[in-house]
Amino acid sequence: MFQNYFPYELVGPIKRYSHKLINFFYPYIHISFAEYDGDGDGGDDYFERSHAYAAIKRYLNAHSTNQARRLRANVVGDDDAAVVLTMANHEEVTDEFNGVKLWWSSGETIPSTQTISWGPREAEKRYFSLTFHRRFRDTICGEYLRHVLEEGKAIAVKERRRKLYTNSKGSESDYFSRRRSLWSNVAFDHPATFRTLAMDPDKKKEIVDDLLNFSESKDYYKSVGKAWKRGYLLHGPPGTGKSTMIAAMANLLEYDVYDLELTAVKDNTELRKLLIDTSGKSIIVIEDIDCSLDLTGQREKKKEQEDGGGDKKKDEEKDALKEKLKKLEEKKPSEVTLSGLLNFIDGLWSACGGERIIVFTTNYVEKLDPALIRRGRMDKHIELSYCGFEAFKVLAKNYLDVEHHDLYFRKIRQLLEETSMTPADVAENLMPKLRGEDKESCLERLVKALEEAKTKAEEEEKLKAEKLAKQDTQIPLGSKEHA
Repeated sequence: MFQNYFPYELVGPIKRYSHKLINFFYPYIHISFAEYDGDGDGGDDYFERSHAYAAIKRYLNAHSTNQARRLRANVVGDDDAAVVLTMANHEEVTDEFNGVKLWWSSGETIPSTQTISWGPREAEKRYFSLTFHRRFRDTICGEYLRHVLEEGKAIAVKERRRKLYTNSKGSESDYFSRRRSLWSNVAFDHPATFRTLAMDPDKKKEIVDDLLNFSESKDYYKSVGKAWKRGYLLHGPPGTGKSTMIAAMANLLEYDVYDLELTAVKDNTELRKLLIDTSGKSIIVIEDIDCSLDLTGQREKKKEQEDGGGDKKKDEEKDALKEKLKKLEEKKPSEVTLSGLLNFIDGLWSACGGERIIVFTTNYVEKLDPALIRRGRMDKHIELSYCGFEAFKVLAKNYLDVEHHDLYFRKIRQLLEETSMTPADVAENLMPKLRGEDKESCLERLVKALEEAKTKAEEEEKLKAEKLAKQDTQIPLGSKEHA
């Protein structure tokens, strides 16, 4: 009615002066806390979750949920499932601080029809609103808000449930519609610990000490001018426990895990946004980095091409690489570059969040670009090799609850020194296959498996030697090939 009876030119000034008049008599102040920081202009700050909103939500859930008449229920946990109640939208509760009464309400804004096409998730712009009398402004804006944020953080630490995240596949064009789904997650309940990890005890202690030292060195990193992060490169044959090592690291430090799939990242810009959306106290993992993208060893290949050298085998490898690149281009692969990945690990954006560990795993460390794994990016290189006797003793304790056996342990120690078997294969042979199978049967099965592996390796060596000898007899003596 107001807009219909007043000219359009007068609507703005009338509204402005009417607000001033109302504010002159209205004694209350309102403060809003949006779920996402920023003003919605599309900048990166708009997509960073508000720590204040999360802390207020936890505080209200703990102190004021019993007052609300309309609640939202979420079920958390698996075996011991629990129902967590939160305030529904447009619900109001009261709180009191040092004799001052104030009101909290929750709400959401629905965007106009022009922005609904961005996606259903964009429709939810939640916020909390705090109302109090203006004469208590200094008390509320200072002491009370500080009290709410600190208590909310304390509740988060107490109730923290660690998660395993993975990035969603998508393009830049639909980024705004999925701003809340950059990472999807499940509860992280992996049982691996350093106590059950099969590796040399001295090496295990060295890694544990390094991790604990990192987690307690916030002030030291700040004093030397370095971002509070650390890189670990885990390399070794398949089945040597690289993924289990990551789970043990997360359980030791109580960190979340972000499993980053590089092939699902469109370009360097999206990679940076994924980094922004991770939290502190986390491990960012890129498994099989040598297979994730064609970005390893690029400078070495370029140098070889510039030198113009290469035998027939190298030419064949180059042709195979070109064919592989052609197929990848047809599939529109990720445009993440080596430079973008290096900036992700060690650039200016890598300091966002703090207290972060970056882990690369690979089966073939020699394939990686030296710039990718140099000290300062991958600070600690950990080789996870074939199973040794000390690692076997850990597995025997884990799977059979056996710490010593006069007959089998001596035999197994000798065989492990003479042949190569991964901890995964050793564990598989130790695991009881039948209900009620005794420990000696499991140890006997491992001995047989090691003997078979030893025989097979000897046969392969023999065939290889015969093949080389045959090739030598076919090459004329004194020829260039013979030399």
